[in-house]
Parts: sequence; C-alpha cells; structure tokens
Amino acid sequence: MSLKFGMTVMPDPPFSRMLELMQLAEQNGFEYGWTYDSHILWQESYALLPLVADKTEKIKLGHCVTNPGIRDPTITASWYATMQDLSGGRMVMGIGRGDSSRRVVGLKPVRVAEFERRLRMMKDLMNGRTVQWNDKELTLEWAQGRSEIEMHVAGYGPKALAVAGRVGDGVIIQLADPHIIQWIMETARTAAKEEGRDPDALQCIVCAPSVISDDIAHARDQVRWFPAMVSNHVMDLVERYGFDSEIPAALTDYVKARKFYDYKDHSRVGAKHGEFVTDEICDRFCVLGSPDQAVEKLQELESIGVDQFDLYLMTEGQHRELEVYGKEIIPRFAGVAA
Repeated sequence: MSLKFGMTVMPDPPFSRMLELMQLAEQNGFEYGWTYDSHILWQESYALLPLVADKTEKIKLGHCVTNPGIRDPTITASWYATMQDLSGGRMVMGIGRGDSSRRVVGLKPVRVAEFERRLRMMKDLMNGRTVQWNDKELTLEWAQGRSEIEMHVAGYGPKALAVAGRVGDGVIIQLADPHIIQWIMETARTAAKEEGRDPDALQCIVCAPSVISDDIAHARDQVRWFPAMVSNHVMDLVERYGFDSEIPAALTDYVKARKFYDYKDHSRVGAKHGEFVTDEICDRFCVLGSPDQAVEKLQELESIGVDQFDLYLMTEGQHRELEVYGKEIIPRFAGVAA
C-alpha cells in the first residue's frame, strides 16, 4: 500500500478556520482530517466535528487523539457510532491515555490497565457489538450493520504500545524519526503476535509538523514546540523506566535539557518551553525543507512501513502548506486520493 496523507488542525476559534482547512485538505488529496481533544485549551471538538462532516464529502474524520478518561467511555463510543451514521461511514478514532485534556484539569493520564479495559469495551460498543460494562450488558443496537470504525492507539512506552498491539487497528506515533518508529512498531507488533493477532495488519500512523521552505532556520523555529510537546510523554517514560532502559536513547536523551512546560502554549509556535529543542531534534522529529527534501523523508518513512503521514497543521502559512502538499508532494506518491 502507498503512503496516505492526513492533517490535524486544532479546534481553535474561529470555527470557520478549522472548517476551511478541512475542506482545503479534502480538495488537495488528504484522506484524513483529524483534530485535537482538549476542551479547556480549545473549543469542544466533539461539537465541531459534526459540522465539519456536514460540510465535507470524502475526508475521514476523527480525533488525534481523544482519551477514555475525560468523558464516560460509553458516551465517547456512542458519539463515534452516531457520527459513523451522520458522516456516511467516515469516522476513525485516535485515542491515547490523555495528556493536556486531563493534566490541565488536574488529572493524570489513565493508568495502562484501565486504558486497555476501556478501549476493549469502546471498540466493541461503537461497532455495534455487545459488551459487559459495570455489571450490565450493553449494545448499541442501532449501530449494528455499519462499516467498522477503526481505533488507532497512541503511545511511546512498552506498556501502552502493548495495548496498541493487543487492541488497536493501528499505532499513532507523534514523531517522524525512522529509528524510533521502527522500535515502536516492533514493540506493538510483538504484543499483537502474542495476542494471536496478525502483526502485519497493525497500521502505522506518523504525525508531525512539516514546513516546506528553503529557509531551514525559519522552518525549525516553526516546529520547536513539537518535540517539546512530545517531551511530556517522554518525561513520563523516564520517570518510570529511567534513561537506561529498552526505550531508545534517541527518544529519551533530548529531554535532559528540558526545563519546564506551560500548557497555555501547548502546540503553539514560539512557545518558550521549546527553546531547549535543538536543530537536530527538529530535523529528526519533523519533515522540513524543500519539496524534494520532504518527499525524500516521506519516502523513507514509507519504506519502513508507515501507512499514513498526518501533517500537524500548527504552524504559520497553513493554507500554503496544504496547497504545496496537494500540488508538489502528494501526487508523487502512487495510489493517493484523487
């Protein structure tokens, strides 16, 4: 299968901007339109995606990512099942343990064992299958007979990745470093195999910002917020496993220089907490440079088994980036949407 393309836009007001970018992405050959889920930092994305579905035709829609702990998980499952009907079968779920959505309101990410328990229930419930939950047998009878809603699971550490392998249809990886991606997928696929699932069926979705520009210094400054954001998850790993563990040093070493993180500037260009991020980390974690350089890196990702590149659209010039991808990058990958 050839590399597919998605994009993620924050649910920042005004909503008209989010809708416009989703429509432009659809026009430029992007097959997936994702958004964040952090209801204090931005607008409530569960209210916005139905409006996007109504004003788009082909693009698949979902969260990159939601979590099973900020809302009752049966509500999230029912919402996705409802949206599968309203959107004409275009929904796809990205889900993690909860970073900004939970930390901002004083909660920690959902514990891994509970994370897996909830994901197993949600995957079945939203797809019309009967589940046992709170000592009750539950079925969304009205959701039966519809096309399957895929569940893609975000994670970095061995335990969360094992959940992705045992339960998910794919793994969501927030960085574009081939070495780390290969370790992540190997970890998840090992768990899938041990569960009796087909490890090769597990999809790989890579998410990262991309700035297409000959001014590499400017491009790097546009994306320093991203490795800083990833560092929140890495810090959790270091707290649990330390710096000397099975987790690649390529993922953990850079956070030694981190000083702080301010969620008020979460995913914002120019965030002060991103100043510790080096040029080398920007280059490894993101897709930067000329169209030819971007294509070269994306082809490398495709060669190691990445199924979808999800363009994180939290940089300046968002309309231009979508159009450059549509005209100069996506057409160079066979089999993409027309």
